[in-house]
Amino acid sequence: MTPDTPSALLRGRECIRIEVEALQATAESLDASFVAVVQAVEAAVQAGRKLIFSGVGKSAHIVQKLAGTFNSTGVTSCFLDATHALHGDLGLCAPGDLAVLLSNSGHTDEMLRLLAILKRFDLTIVAFTSNPDSELAKEADLRLLYRLPREACPLRLAPTASTTAALALGDALAMVVLERRGFTRDDFARLHPAGNLGTQLLVKVQDIMRTGDRLPVMPDRRTIQDAILGMTKAKAGCIALVDEASGKLTGILTDGDFRRHVLSRPDFLSQPVGRFMTRTPKTVSADALAVEALRVFDRYKIDDLIVIDGAGRPVGLVDVQDLPKMKLL
Repeated sequence: MTPDTPSALLRGRECIRIEVEALQATAESLDASFVAVVQAVEAAVQAGRKLIFSGVGKSAHIVQKLAGTFNSTGVTSCFLDATHALHGDLGLCAPGDLAVLLSNSGHTDEMLRLLAILKRFDLTIVAFTSNPDSELAKEADLRLLYRLPREACPLRLAPTASTTAALALGDALAMVVLERRGFTRDDFARLHPAGNLGTQLLVKVQDIMRTGDRLPVMPDRRTIQDAILGMTKAKAGCIALVDEASGKLTGILTDGDFRRHVLSRPDFLSQPVGRFMTRTPKTVSADALAVEALRVFDRYKIDDLIVIDGAGRPVGLVDVQDLPKMKLL
């Protein structure tokens, strides 16, 4: 460590504690005004209207993220640049929309000017601020208030704890609205088709499982030798064993099972596979999400997972080696 390392660590931890302090104060201060904003957002959504977020400086970054969060949860939202609004961008405003104007002080000139203009458009206006006594808070229809005991900046100038608290409060609003609207994982997946998130939410077991010739299935009365030949032909590390009459899964024989028992008796290969198979193996349904299969692999430390239908018959196989190809590992 260099001589100044301890002081740097102390200062870093103190900054984080100050921001945590703002979050705790904000959480504890939530009251009926927060509920009123939640209800206003719900009313706008039900009426087919949109949310309009605006802020300047660091506040602009915060509300742009919040607009994206609301969009990702099915609430039509946009960011309105306060300067561009005066030069034509007000065209995105329509009666019934809800405008959220963020200003930590509540005295930002651009926000106050925009507020006065938006009032002519019959919008519901929410003052998003830490200052309940500010002009912005007094002139708006509703208030979304966060608490700011102090900034983490030693100069008390750079937005730090204030932006953290504002972002957290905006996220809280979005998540409460999401839950009250009954927004589901399927709804979320529909709006996130790309990237790793889309893969996790959209890909199902039936999309990645091995079927046909790549799915070795055999009655559990056949011999170990037959089972090994079936696994080899399918190039699989296991074989699903079934009841010959019903076709229902009764067990699984894996490479590991074979290695553990192959030297147990001279006539091992001629023995019924049912004597050595693993009974009640871990299974998954074809319509389960692929990430659910991944959780089974991780929890039970297995390499193969049999996919069964509603009647308990094997319809597919997921090999842990297939998951990296789907970017699930």
